[in-house]
Amino acid sequence: MNESTPPPKASVLVVDDEPQIRRLLTLALEQTGYRVDCVETGQGALTSVAMHPPALVLLDIGLPDLSGMEVLRRLREWTQLPVIILTAADAENEKVTALDAGADDYVTKPFNTPELLARVRVAMRHAERREEMPVYQFGDLVVDLASRRLTLRGVDVPLTSTEYSLLRLLVRHSGKVLTHRQILREVWGPKAEEQTHYLRVYVARLREKIEPDPDRAQLLLTEPGVGYRFISPD
Repeated sequence: MNESTPPPKASVLVVDDEPQIRRLLTLALEQTGYRVDCVETGQGALTSVAMHPPALVLLDIGLPDLSGMEVLRRLREWTQLPVIILTAADAENEKVTALDAGADDYVTKPFNTPELLARVRVAMRHAERREEMPVYQFGDLVVDLASRRLTLRGVDVPLTSTEYSLLRLLVRHSGKVLTHRQILREVWGPKAEEQTHYLRVYVARLREKIEPDPDRAQLLLTEPGVGYRFISPD
């Protein structure tokens, strides 16, 4: 590529059957520098992704043919491109189901445009670093996965094996919401998927060790009714 040639714009596929939502998302994304394609149906989404793979998909749950959840499941059979689900504000079950099915994040309607754009940026960055980074830095907190070492303001922070496994999972997926079920399955095994008290106890322990004020978490955030999200690294 010639140095004077600008890099190609990242493309976003908007899948929503409401014209006003498509217009709003298109305007916000194009003003930020993305190229936007829109489709109104689930089948249209599957065809578009297959023929012209985007950098990210914004996928509404309620579509006139296939449900957004079915579209997500079919996409996850063959691609790991980032997908952000658009849901109603009170649809906690849908959020959890979508995240368990492989969604990278969710945004509730009516959505805050700056928040949505931030979620898009985080999901794209996460997709770019699918390969595990050896060192993550979150302000004064540094997590070195290669050496299994955690430091806060240059001082080593001791962790139990379970605390480390939990932190490692959260850090590797920093910026992304992980559901209670996903975390329990990965850290404690499939038989522990309903044992949410395990998770509450260990999240509290981690916060005591890494948060300036454990009662006002800034790093390990709670997504009410859904799960947890570790902030994005510096």
